[in-house]
Amino acid sequence: MSAAQREFDIVLYGATGFVGKLTAQYLARAAGDARIALAGRSQDKLRAVRESLPDKARSWPLIAADAAQPSTLDALAARTQVVVTTVGPYTRYGLPLVAACAGTGTDYADLTGEAMFVRESIDLYHKQAIDTGARIVHSCGFDSIPSDLTVYALYRRAQQDQAGELTDTNMVVRSFAGGVSGGTVASMIEVMRTASTDPEARRLMNDPYTLTPDRDAEPELGAQPDVRWRRGREIAPELDGYWTGAFVMAAANTRIVRRSNALLDYAYGRRFEYAEQMSMGRSFAAPVAAAMATGGNAATMALGSRYFDRLPRKFVERIAPKPGTGPSERAREQGHYTVETYSTTTTGARYRATMSQKGDPGYKATSVLLGESGLALALDRDRLSELRGVLTPAAAMGDALLARLPAAGVPLDTSRLN
Repeated sequence: MSAAQREFDIVLYGATGFVGKLTAQYLARAAGDARIALAGRSQDKLRAVRESLPDKARSWPLIAADAAQPSTLDALAARTQVVVTTVGPYTRYGLPLVAACAGTGTDYADLTGEAMFVRESIDLYHKQAIDTGARIVHSCGFDSIPSDLTVYALYRRAQQDQAGELTDTNMVVRSFAGGVSGGTVASMIEVMRTASTDPEARRLMNDPYTLTPDRDAEPELGAQPDVRWRRGREIAPELDGYWTGAFVMAAANTRIVRRSNALLDYAYGRRFEYAEQMSMGRSFAAPVAAAMATGGNAATMALGSRYFDRLPRKFVERIAPKPGTGPSERAREQGHYTVETYSTTTTGARYRATMSQKGDPGYKATSVLLGESGLALALDRDRLSELRGVLTPAAAMGDALLARLPAAGVPLDTSRLN
């Protein structure tokens, strides 16, 4: 059965979780006539979610499926063009669904920020997904679409201007308001637990090309640290007076962006370098805040990647926010972010891409990004790349998202600076 002949355009798996509910609500508003079903372990909980949706969505079918029973995931994947999943931590629960989609040729989108999960997905299912025609697209939320898509937008703009390839490229989080989701914390815990118990995983995580299709093909560009303390003017003249520090999700996002470049046959350039920072402002306290953020981030990752397994699992689970939980509606509405990505090309041209959203980045904003990713995979197939396998947002659907996101109220603009 071809994808177009399947019963559903999108199945949302994990619809009863916190981000799952928000994604269901977004799809109910934005999906038009798309054929959608909700999936999860509990029919009763799924029914309660469906009853909370607008009238049209109250007829969406419900599908019982459980990662502990892979046959139910196989059946789910065979019924739909696209599976959108919010069920994490993905290291613990994600691979059976990837396997099901790779086996049935079903497109897939998730929210993972777990680099080692993506690496395992590549190693186990990339070739099979190519053979069956599946697009397995990881990191379709705040991690890592703003990173991945702003760089892709810069590449497209420089290509249009015939201004050469991208070289030194930096994303700066200019503003950010919102909490850290329970799912994000759970993902970070899984990353540190994996690294602390597996020296090979720790080595891979320290490699800037953790997710490369071919390590030997990558350019040797020297150290590309994920934890940086920098003056803004070192990044771009427009940031003179500002100080930047480490951005907590840089280790995951940078590897997604570098994989995009490799999957696109190094279209960004062989001298393309990428880093991420968070602006701490330009006050007298900014350099101290930047240093503290960078030092804290570096210490947490260095110590966690070696010793996290020594902490009792029950203790960690008791003090950490639970996956599937989140802030109040008021807190979600008050959140926002703005990122700016700066790049210089091989001809000396300088560009900036700016992307912003209203709503808590880890919750409301992420539900929009994930929902639009699912809709792009299901409905914009003429705008998708011809690539198959384990992909990134930019490599799979860069052009589709560049069209979709502004139409969904997510501005993404590029400008030439010289």
